[in-house]
Amino acid sequence: MATVLLLRHGRTTANSSGLLAGWTAGVGLDDTGRKQVESVGARLAELPLARVVSSPLQRCQETAVAVVGSRGLDVVTDDALGECRYGAWTGRPIKDLAQDPLWATVQAQPSAVTFPPSEEYEHESMAQMQTRAVEVVRRVDAQVEAEHGAQAVWVAVSHGDVIKAVLADALGTHLDLFQRISVNPASLSVVRYTSSHPYVLRVNDNSSSVADLLPSKAEASSTDATPGGATGSSGSAD
Repeated sequence: MATVLLLRHGRTTANSSGLLAGWTAGVGLDDTGRKQVESVGARLAELPLARVVSSPLQRCQETAVAVVGSRGLDVVTDDALGECRYGAWTGRPIKDLAQDPLWATVQAQPSAVTFPPSEEYEHESMAQMQTRAVEVVRRVDAQVEAEHGAQAVWVAVSHGDVIKAVLADALGTHLDLFQRISVNPASLSVVRYTSSHPYVLRVNDNSSSVADLLPSKAEASSTDATPGGATGSSGSAD
């Protein structure tokens, strides 16, 4: 079973100015975001990455390039990792959207939300976003394992809502509860899929060591949880 690192892009000009970027073109990392992704690239340098797959949007592409560094890997682009298609909400100030009646449903019952149409931007439901995001992550994960083995580690660079939706699925949590999950800019969340169910190894991590994310042969081949708790890379269960 391969391990996927779900990496949110670094902070952007839209994040710092309070806009919902969505699929707006030309939204790149700001100075803070560039420092964030440089730090992530340095943290991941010790991990042998089998593949780096990214949303097509500029902020994710810039983040993916920082992760690839001098590895000699190409960044693979997949639209299914792209941001939720917010339609008429795209590019609008968050403070204005918070006054829209739909905002309350986004917070309390996202599975019922379909974003309003727009002549300029595509729109979709949050359930559609989750479906295509989970599909691409599971599909690529299976490909990576088939090509590189069960100890392979790969990176999916995406967006906050998309990563939260993938994590909700991995946790067996209904989409209506996904707002309880936090995914900050440049944070890592880690999932290992098995033949029985996924394991969520890390959520919204901005600082800890990644040394234990390369599974041993035993960890890579096991589908069972350890009674009393996982041992980690060198510890023992309590």
